[in-house]
Amino acid sequence: MTEQASAASFDEAPVTKRYWLSTILFAMTGVVDFFDFFVVGFLVSVLAPKWHLTFGQTSIMLMSAGIGAMLGAFAAGVLADRFGRKPLAVSGVLICGMTSGAIAFIPEDGWIMFAILRFFVGFGLAAGAAAAVPAIVEFAPTRHRTLVASLVVVPVAFGILSASVTASFLLPVVGWRGLAAVGFLPIVMAVLTVIIMPESPRWLISKGRIREAQASIRKLYQVGDRTFALPALPTASPATFADLFAQQRRFWLTVLTWFGASTANYGVFLWGPTIVALLLGMKPQDAAKMFIYVSLAGVVGRIGFAFMAHRFGRKPCGQLMGYGTAISLGLAAYFHNDFAGSVPLFLVFLIIGALFFDGGFSNLAPYPAEIFPVQLSGRAVGLAQLSNGVGKIVGPLCLALIAGADNFVHPSATASAVMPAFVFLAGAGLLIGLAFTFLGVESHGKPVSLFGRSAGANAAPESLAAKTAT
Repeated sequence: MTEQASAASFDEAPVTKRYWLSTILFAMTGVVDFFDFFVVGFLVSVLAPKWHLTFGQTSIMLMSAGIGAMLGAFAAGVLADRFGRKPLAVSGVLICGMTSGAIAFIPEDGWIMFAILRFFVGFGLAAGAAAAVPAIVEFAPTRHRTLVASLVVVPVAFGILSASVTASFLLPVVGWRGLAAVGFLPIVMAVLTVIIMPESPRWLISKGRIREAQASIRKLYQVGDRTFALPALPTASPATFADLFAQQRRFWLTVLTWFGASTANYGVFLWGPTIVALLLGMKPQDAAKMFIYVSLAGVVGRIGFAFMAHRFGRKPCGQLMGYGTAISLGLAAYFHNDFAGSVPLFLVFLIIGALFFDGGFSNLAPYPAEIFPVQLSGRAVGLAQLSNGVGKIVGPLCLALIAGADNFVHPSATASAVMPAFVFLAGAGLLIGLAFTFLGVESHGKPVSLFGRSAGANAAPESLAAKTAT
C-alpha cells in the first residue's frame, strides 16, 4: 500500500472534538509564548533609561533570545523527528514559561542575568515550535490543512497584542517586575498539552508504530473502532540534516524567507516601542498604547493571509508578504520625521506594514512542514526556527550597529539611525518576495508525504526516499 493510499484511508473522515481541542490548545499556547517573547520590547523601554544602558547592552538583552532560539531549533528539530511531537512540544513550552517569569526576580542592574534568561526563553519557544508546527500540519486533513494550519497561527498575533495591552495598563500599576511575572502563564498550557494532545498519527506511521497510530487516528478522526491497513515500513536509516540539505531548493527557500521575515518583524516590534517613545518624547506605557494599533493590524493581516492562502495558494501569498513589507517599511524610513496632523507617519506605515510583515506569518509558519516529508518535518521547522533566530539577532542588532553600540539610548542617536535601519528592514522584506518568486513551491491541496517526495516536487524522490526504499 502506498503512503498516499494509507493516509487517504482516514484523511477523508470527519474530525473529532479532541482534534479541535488540540488545535485550539496549539493556538492558545502560541499566544502566551509570543507574549513572553515580545513583552521584552516594553521591559527594555523601561529598563534602558532606568539602568543607564547603552545600545550594545540593550541589543544583547534583545538578541539573546535569538541565540537561544537557534540552538533550541537545531536540537528540538532532531529530537522531534526522533522521539515525537508531543514530548518536545511540552518541554519547549515549560522552558519558555519558567525562564520568562523568572526575569521578575533578577536584581537591579542585572542586565546580564536578564540576557541569560532571555536566551532560554528563545530556546524554549523555538523548541516548542519545532514540534508543534509539524503536529498541526500532520493532524489536519488535507482538504482543510492550508486554512486550519494558517488560522492556528492567527492568535499568535494576540500574543504581540496582549504584550502591548498588558504593558500599557500594567506597567504603571505593577511595574516591570509584575509585567515580567505574567510570563509564567505558559506553564499552564504545558500541563494541558500533556492531558489533551495525542501524538501525530502520520509521525507514528512513518516510524512503523502502527498500533499506536491506529489509536491516535481514533482520537483525531471519527472512524469508530475501524482499523486501517497502514503500511509496515521497512527499516530505514535515520533521517539527518544532510537529507534536508539535499533538497536544496526547499532548503534555501526556508532559510531565506524565514530570515527575511524574522529580521523585519522582530526589528520592528523589539525596537519600535523604544523608537516611538524617544522620537515623540512620551512615556514607555504611552508608546505601548500606540503599538496596540500595530499589533491589531498584524491580527487582521494574519486572518486575511489565512483565507488568501486557502484561495490562491502559499506561493503568491508569500510574494505579497515580501513585497508589501519592503514597500511599507521603506516608506516608514523615508517619512520617519513627518506627521499627518499630530499623527506620526512612521507609525502609520508601521501599522500598514504589520499587515504584511506580521500578517504573512500565518501563511509562512506551516510552510516548512508542508513542503518537506514527515521524516524531515521537525528538522525543516527547526531549520526555519534557526533562520528565525538569526533574524531575531539581526533585526535588533542592525539599529545598534548603525547608531553605534557605545552610544547611550537617547533621542538624537535614535533619530539619526531610524532611516538607515528601516531601509535595511525593508530590504529584508524584499528578500522574502524574491525568494518566493524564484524558489517558491506550491503545497496547497497536496497531501503531506511521510517520506520521499516533498510537496510540489516534480522530480524523482531524493536521497531520503532512496534510503527508505531499500
